[in-house]
Amino acid sequence: MRGNNVSYLVKKGVTSVWKNFVMSFASFSILLVSLLQVSITVLFILNANIIMNNIEDTNQVAVFVEDVDGETEDQHTKKVEHIRDALEGNSNLTDVQYVSKEEAAKKWANSMSGPSADLISMVPGGNPMPETFTARVTDVKAIRQTVSAIRGIEGVEQVNAPYDFADALVNIRKTFSVIVIAILAVLVIVSIVVISNTIRTSVFARRNEISIMKYVGATNGFIKLPFFVEGCFVGILAGLASWGLSCFVYNSVLSLFTDSITLWQMFGFFNLIPLEEIRFPLMFANCAVGALLGAAGTTISMNRYLKV
Repeated sequence: MRGNNVSYLVKKGVTSVWKNFVMSFASFSILLVSLLQVSITVLFILNANIIMNNIEDTNQVAVFVEDVDGETEDQHTKKVEHIRDALEGNSNLTDVQYVSKEEAAKKWANSMSGPSADLISMVPGGNPMPETFTARVTDVKAIRQTVSAIRGIEGVEQVNAPYDFADALVNIRKTFSVIVIAILAVLVIVSIVVISNTIRTSVFARRNEISIMKYVGATNGFIKLPFFVEGCFVGILAGLASWGLSCFVYNSVLSLFTDSITLWQMFGFFNLIPLEEIRFPLMFANCAVGALLGAAGTTISMNRYLKV
């Protein structure tokens, strides 16, 4: 096919959008709704995964240092350093922090009010608060193995870990993954079916035009190219519209969580993906998928009308 023919057919495909505005608008609307649904769902999934990770990062273990009678200060210091090195060397632990007896007593006193704040100073035998290390667990699925390894460290008296909380997080993540896969699969299948039927209706309305071109000797490629360009053009327009609406909705929802930082951070709503980071990848994805669906749907739907 010569270059001038290609340019003519491409131009014809673009102008066909306006000549067949009603059917083109129907295809545009269906593509827009489908792309918008998928875009919003994907953005929600990406941020929900970040929220789950943030909640998991709050999962802490408390390691109590053994208090041995008659232990010298030098021996105790070496024991504390040994425990610190062992905890920091564990690949499943992060943010290891040491809390001395004095710091623990001060925190307890600050959390109390009135005469209760002075109770520790009245206890016979001195400060009863334990000497501890706190650390965050990276992979909550391996929390039991991690706690078992910590208990094997020399100088560790006891380890407290939120097993129930960790098990609940693991189950929530599994359930969330199944639901996400199911929702995406349903959205994709429904979108493909609806888009296919809409485009098929659009092509059916122009079956006489296709038949006439076929009878006068036009090749299949010559007939298909304008329809291919038309479908691609409509898909790109729908992708751009979907991108604009997705950005507006996403930015509006994101502002709800960033305006009240303290409140939402309690539920893991922080470090969410900023719009600037995903704006252009989202535009490219919407336009590419829209063009692919529009062009492929139009070309496939018209094959039956080429058999004359």
